Amino acid sequence: MTQKQRRNKPSSLKTPFALSRLGFGATRLGNLYKKVSDEDAFQCVAAAYEQGIRYFDTAPQYGLGVAECRLGQALEKIGARDVVISTKVGRLLEDCAADEATPENFVDVPQKRIIFDYSYDGIMKSHEASLMRLKRDRVNILLVHDICAFSQGGLEASDRRRRELFDLGGYRALDELKSCGQIDAIGAGVNDWDVCVKLLHEADFDCFMLAGRYTLLEQSALEVFLPLCQDRGVSVLLGSPFNSGILATGAMPNAHYNYRKAPQDVLVKVKRIQAICHRFDTPMMAAAIQFGLSHPSIEAVVAGPANANEVVTLTKMMDVEIPGDFWSVLKKEGLISVMSPVDKEVGS
Repeated sequence: MTQKQRRNKPSSLKTPFALSRLGFGATRLGNLYKKVSDEDAFQCVAAAYEQGIRYFDTAPQYGLGVAECRLGQALEKIGARDVVISTKVGRLLEDCAADEATPENFVDVPQKRIIFDYSYDGIMKSHEASLMRLKRDRVNILLVHDICAFSQGGLEASDRRRRELFDLGGYRALDELKSCGQIDAIGAGVNDWDVCVKLLHEADFDCFMLAGRYTLLEQSALEVFLPLCQDRGVSVLLGSPFNSGILATGAMPNAHYNYRKAPQDVLVKVKRIQAICHRFDTPMMAAAIQFGLSHPSIEAVVAGPANANEVVTLTKMMDVEIPGDFWSVLKKEGLISVMSPVDKEVGS
């Protein structure tokens, strides 16, 4: 399969657009962990567009609006109208006193606090604010952000947020926006797949963005979530294919896993994967990206570069030919599930 085919496989989403197989995640444009200059942010988006990436994902949370603003400015400057954009709802940004700001893992961001709001009005306000920051009259996909146990601090809190989405009219707002053509698809962007299964039993969704839960390091999504999406015709957008960094940087000191410092057991497992990558002369980044794309329900893998060089590296990883024996050894060594569908060519 050629580079162009891999990057631009027609979408199976029941929508009037196609996603590039490699998507651009704007998390680091919001200064995740460290500051990114305005120029690097612009060059990063411009390079992605030049490399054929046509799917861009962002969220109000990323830099408390900074990522949306930077993405919108860059796309406007390069005249990129033929792109698919997803952003997220569930967090409203409010001006606040310095000691009330909630920057989370982002640095050098506006003095704002996050207000979780999954109500009808909250969804509508979030959508409108995102359009203003993005400098666009519409986006393609709206994802309910972080109603999972990982992000909310536990299962009880996750269930409460999920009930708010339906009881307070948040889902109705999404359905109205889609029905009147203001958006093309609705879904959720989360760090746990369990909540997606619950959502699918309650309402119709077009897609889910699952961050970090189907990677070289973990494949529990194979058991229930991915088969369910395949049966329902629901597309999966795979975020954080490097598990917040460690599958790109390797098992180095202070490597990030799940947005935190990687624990010892993860470092050990990554070292074992690295050894097999070295044996087969295969970049671990290439293995991480192509592993994610191997499952038929996964529409795109969304990675988050911070500069133009990283964009070029990511696109090159799509073209690395990975020997079939590489995957066989990973399975034999118990490093990936024997059920992982890596026997077929990526993108086929």
